Formats: sequence, structure tokens, C-alpha cells
Amino acid sequence: MSVDGEQVAAIGPGLLVLLGVTTGDLPQDSDRLADKVRALRVFDDADGRMNVALEDREVLCVSQFTLYGDARRGNRPSYVAAAHPEVAEPLYERFAERLGARRGVFGARMAVELVNDGPVTLLLESS
Repeated sequence: MSVDGEQVAAIGPGLLVLLGVTTGDLPQDSDRLADKVRALRVFDDADGRMNVALEDREVLCVSQFTLYGDARRGNRPSYVAAAHPEVAEPLYERFAERLGARRGVFGARMAVELVNDGPVTLLLESS
């Protein structure tokens, strides 16, 4: 992942977490979600079944307020459900710290490269 052409974070095999924080999210939501991500059995076992948790694999966490974009009306998404940066950033940092994740630069425009081996994409909500 890079910001203005400068690499800020990279991981090997593991998870890329795009984390959106919404209004009403609390520190305990951040903790519960981080614990859920760590426990998810999304990696293959010896039989090729998704049955293994994160274990010693790495996590890259990217702040992504656009996950709360609402495009149901009109052609321009509304982001009113996304938490303001002064609320979202501490929860993002808390989540990443709890997972021991590498992270991007909060609020920055980042170029993220991904090799999606699977692919497996899941949506997790704190509530």
C-alpha cells in the first residue's frame, strides 16, 4: 500500500481488512470485531476446507469510510452514516492494535494492491 507513491505498509499471506466506522460505534464494538476477525475460520485446512483461523498470518487494515456510502437515492453517495474522523480514527487504531495489524494512513488517499487468493470477501458488522 502506498501514499503519494511511497510504500507505507505491506503484508504476506493474511487478511486485508477494509474497516468502516459508523456513527454509534463504540470501543467495545471495535474490540469485538477485532476478536471476530482473528477467530474467523477462512483459511484452508489440510483437506482444502475453510476451517483455519488467522493464527500467525498477517493483517493489513485500511480505513474505508466509503463502506458507509448510501447510493440509494440519486447518483452521488451520501456518507452521513460514516463516523466523523475524530470518532473513527481512535476506533480504527484500537481495532488495528488489537489485531496487531499493519495499517495505512488514516484519511489518506492510498493505492492498495491485493492478490485475492480464493476469493473470499466477507462483510462483518459490529451490531
